[in-house]
Amino acid sequence: MRLPLIAILSSTICALSSLTFAQTPRVVPDIVDSVPHEMTHFTQGLFFDGKELVETTGQYGMSGLYRRTLDGKILDSARLEERYFGEGSIAVGEDIFYLTWKSKKAFIYNRKPFRAKGEFRIPTEGWGVTYWQNDLLMSNGSNELLRIALGAFNVVGVISVTDAGKPVMNLNELEIVGNTLYANIWQTGLIAVIELPSGRVVKYLDLTEKVKTLVRAHNNIDVLNGIAYDGKNLWVTGKNWPQIYKLKLP
Repeated sequence: MRLPLIAILSSTICALSSLTFAQTPRVVPDIVDSVPHEMTHFTQGLFFDGKELVETTGQYGMSGLYRRTLDGKILDSARLEERYFGEGSIAVGEDIFYLTWKSKKAFIYNRKPFRAKGEFRIPTEGWGVTYWQNDLLMSNGSNELLRIALGAFNVVGVISVTDAGKPVMNLNELEIVGNTLYANIWQTGLIAVIELPSGRVVKYLDLTEKVKTLVRAHNNIDVLNGIAYDGKNLWVTGKNWPQIYKLKLP
């Protein structure tokens, strides 16, 4: 289940981090700043729209779309119906695309102000989504990224993500910077740095110790999830985390 895993989070992070991904370098990024984050937000998607952050959240009955300033002021919001578990999101043109988890459905919202415009089918569970080379690029918890064409919303390609030839599973929230994809690996403190279109992982940003520190300090937080690029630096957060952290890219 992709519901809170507080009781096992710390041990899971340690186990998964040590079992796999031994072939490729890990880099611990410097945290150079932080801003407040709503601890009621079960973060599923995060991206910058100009100087503002757009966040989507999950859980049944609590899934929503939020536009916020860096200091935490909510400028706009919209909620999904209680039967939907919200997931990742991305803006393209005048639209925001917002995935759901198990419903095989994604919603289309007007970018500014938020207004529901439509919906479309997705072929698998929805986890994370970004925009690359004129297509939506969607994760679903496997090592495969689906290229989904705008308009028809059909799958036009698949990118398999590997580390030294082995599949890297549980790809979740996505953020694109040129032809480099950042993808957090669910239930770990790792962000895979992926070369496109090959799908080869070139390194990992390792936030394992930071995640463990947060888990010890806060009883109700969950996993790392949420990556946004401001044009120079990455900002990361997690489900019910108290802060969004600015990283200096190595």
